[in-house]
Amino acid sequence: MAETALRKRIWGWFFFDWASQPYNTLLITFIFAPYVKELMGDGAAAQAAWGFGIGTAGIIIALLAPVLGAVSDVSGNRMRWIWGFSALYVIGSWMLWYAAPENFNLLLTLFFFAVGMIGMEFATIFTNAMLPDLGSREEIGRISGNGWAFGYAGGLVSLVLMLTLLGEDPDTGRTMIGIPPILGLDPETREGTRAVGPLTALWYAVFMVPFFFYVRDPKARKAPKGSLKVALSNLRHTIRGLPRTPSLFAFLAGSLCYRDALAGIYAFGGIYASGILGWSVTEIGIFGIIAIVAGAIFAVIGGRADERFGPKPVLMTCILLLTAITVLLVTITPTSVLGLPVAEGSMLPDIALFVAGAVIGAAGGVLQAASRTMMVRQARPGRVAEGFGLYALAGKATAFLAPLLIGVVTAVSGSQQIGFLPLVFLLLGGALLLRWVKPDGDPQDPA
Repeated sequence: MAETALRKRIWGWFFFDWASQPYNTLLITFIFAPYVKELMGDGAAAQAAWGFGIGTAGIIIALLAPVLGAVSDVSGNRMRWIWGFSALYVIGSWMLWYAAPENFNLLLTLFFFAVGMIGMEFATIFTNAMLPDLGSREEIGRISGNGWAFGYAGGLVSLVLMLTLLGEDPDTGRTMIGIPPILGLDPETREGTRAVGPLTALWYAVFMVPFFFYVRDPKARKAPKGSLKVALSNLRHTIRGLPRTPSLFAFLAGSLCYRDALAGIYAFGGIYASGILGWSVTEIGIFGIIAIVAGAIFAVIGGRADERFGPKPVLMTCILLLTAITVLLVTITPTSVLGLPVAEGSMLPDIALFVAGAVIGAAGGVLQAASRTMMVRQARPGRVAEGFGLYALAGKATAFLAPLLIGVVTAVSGSQQIGFLPLVFLLLGGALLLRWVKPDGDPQDPA
């Protein structure tokens, strides 16, 4: 009976990845970001504006994530926090419907996008903190990988629905399968594409039902008096003690670099493809399908590798792959690949970008799944949510820096390719810092 309950809890936990993935897939990368580029007209200007918007949200997440995690560890009841931040996710994504061509307000659009992104990231802190309750230290790598694969599958299904039934080509007014957007949506005012906001919101609301139905927080309890003061005191002690826990310190610093770079690749991939090769929403969607399928397959494979070899070698392999593929991205233009000229009208640049998408999807999914299992190994007993709050801080402390760097370098250079160069250095910095990470964390970690 207990085994059946645990299996249901694991599947319920998987459904958070399934429910929340469309924010990354549809809004951040493949549908909404390229749509904003279309409305602004200039690929470099759109990339710069997107960088500043996501960067601002990243600053808020970086400042609040460790505090919220520490409060959760002291007060318990992570589910209450997940409910609250889920509301932000739904409101922020739904409001993107109003980004209409005839009255497009860039600042308001970026504001609501940031609201939804903050809700997603904070809810993720508390769901990730539940991972140690789902299996043994050896099992959580496989569980994390399977969850990430399930999330990718959710992203894939939502993307296919968006491309075939809703998202219209701006030239023809029809979807990828040649029909007008369903539900009578007007292609002239881009209602089919704008429906990505309500679709993302409804998808999350519906598919979080299994999570809230099956997942129970075993540590839920009434918050003690002065819990905020205790939580902040614990957090200060943990942060001050980081130099005395070199493995945890190195992992947080390393993940700060490589996860920021990966977020930059995801956030700007659609805008990059649209601006450099002039891809339509349909072509970017196909690119996304390839990336997601590769990600789902390799997340499962990566989870098995994590279970067998541990997360550290898995992380190093993924970082090196992403570094190589980012260098490839910087060299792709309509007339050249890797600095070598190609014939006019050649499909080689497009093929190279499709290959890059597959590798990014595969390595990126494995990297994120293995990172959260590594965080469980590095976290202090009884402070898992605090650990994931610091992990979110590590992912967001420079998450505002990478988009801002891309925005600034792109704006100064006027080149989308040059604007991508900061990501290469962030990835290499992450690989270097992982050398000091112990696979099982710091021994005799002080309380």
